[in-house]
Amino acid sequence: MVNDAAAYLRSICAKRGRNSALAETAVRESKSFTEREALDQHLVELIEPSEEQLVAALDGRTITRFDGRSETLHTAGAAIEVYQKSLRQKIISAIADPNIALVLLVFGALCVYIEFSSPGLIAPGVIGAILVLLGLSAISVLPINWLGAALLILAFALFVLEAKFASHGVLGTGGAVAMVLGAVMLVDSPFPEMRVHWATAIALALPFSAITVFLLSLVMRSRRNKVETGPEGMIGETGAAVTELAPAGKVIVRGEYWDAVSLSPAGAGARVRVTAIDKLKLTVEPVADHTGA
Repeated sequence: MVNDAAAYLRSICAKRGRNSALAETAVRESKSFTEREALDQHLVELIEPSEEQLVAALDGRTITRFDGRSETLHTAGAAIEVYQKSLRQKIISAIADPNIALVLLVFGALCVYIEFSSPGLIAPGVIGAILVLLGLSAISVLPINWLGAALLILAFALFVLEAKFASHGVLGTGGAVAMVLGAVMLVDSPFPEMRVHWATAIALALPFSAITVFLLSLVMRSRRNKVETGPEGMIGETGAAVTELAPAGKVIVRGEYWDAVSLSPAGAGARVRVTAIDKLKLTVEPVADHTGA
């Protein structure tokens, strides 16, 4: 990309009779010049304090076009039209900034994760998908450093491991560091304006790391907890026999009356434990009463 830009600028300068060697340094070394330096070193031909005076100074000048034709400019009294970006162009220009693209990707990924962890919310999933697509559309036209992308993937892997294993924050800290480094190295460009800034990477990585580890730990903890609802939540619950179970009868569990079948006979009032459930019928077993006189 740099070589192409330098070659293109040299060709323009050569056709215009400008200082092509000096102009090339603006591409390869990111050099900048004041208006006086540009004039003295033959990068520009005119310096005027306003647009109106520039138009007046150009009137009557003869220029040579790229096809070799000479043409005299007639700019006296020419109207100056101010170019305004359309809404579409403003949006594309904004998300083309790699810092904005990274922000869109991070927030989009977080919204998509919230949707997957709490299905049915709909809004986080829709918003997240839009943000991720906008971020990817900007990243796709930028020169990607695959080491930076690998570090970002490693960061997510470390966040998952931190939520699953008790590492006392070591894995989470490693994930945050990997995310910061990956974000900074993600765009491989010689121009500072085309790279992700350290401030952006740190401001995104630290809160995102904390939120991700927190949400993942909640998911892991909920999966390890005993099921409290549905048929599975009844297994292991204790209740009392309302009628004699020989083997069928009625029991009360969680304040509800159920038809039940006992694995062994039990008298009315005996404590029982649920071992299985089949539709609206429970399978129970007597629980030994350890209270003694």
